[in-house]
Amino acid sequence: MVRDNYSEICVPRLTTASQTETGLPPDWEVRHSNSKNLPYYFNSKLQESRWEPPEDADTEKLKVYMAQHHSSTNTRIDGAGPEGKIRAAHLLVKHKDSRRPTSWRETNITRTKEEAIELLKGYEQQIRSGQTQLGDLAVSESDDSSARRRGDLGFFGKGQMQKEFEDAAFALQPGEMSGIVETASGVHLIQR
Repeated sequence: MVRDNYSEICVPRLTTASQTETGLPPDWEVRHSNSKNLPYYFNSKLQESRWEPPEDADTEKLKVYMAQHHSSTNTRIDGAGPEGKIRAAHLLVKHKDSRRPTSWRETNITRTKEEAIELLKGYEQQIRSGQTQLGDLAVSESDDSSARRRGDLGFFGKGQMQKEFEDAAFALQPGEMSGIVETASGVHLIQR
């Protein structure tokens, strides 16, 4: 799985959204990492930055704000890439027994693994029936920071992801979507 914690220093590009619009608590704002090309959260008072939202965030408002202002609607997913690498997107649903039961959507995930699987089955049905696309659902429903990129994980090679994820992703043909894949991070749908 892609690492959730980054240790590099990011050069911020400030946004001008209000707390009311973002749902963030006082002193917190959304900034943009130029090096990762991703939004992150910054507390101006504490000089603290993080990839996950602060605990007191209004996750419903934040979800809407991030989907409107920090997602790419034209991310293209295809299978062509550097030698030995593939490109994939995923939709991750975490549960209380996940490696890190927290996300940008929820600070404390309490659903069971069975409940996470049921949610993902519903998303899978919507995608397979043509009602929506994986990337469109990932923006608002994925518990991974890749939601900001419509679930796009970019190009990766063997040994860079958790084994179960890697095996499922590399077994797909370009354009194909997996069934439910379980990893230590939670349960996924993967599209190559």
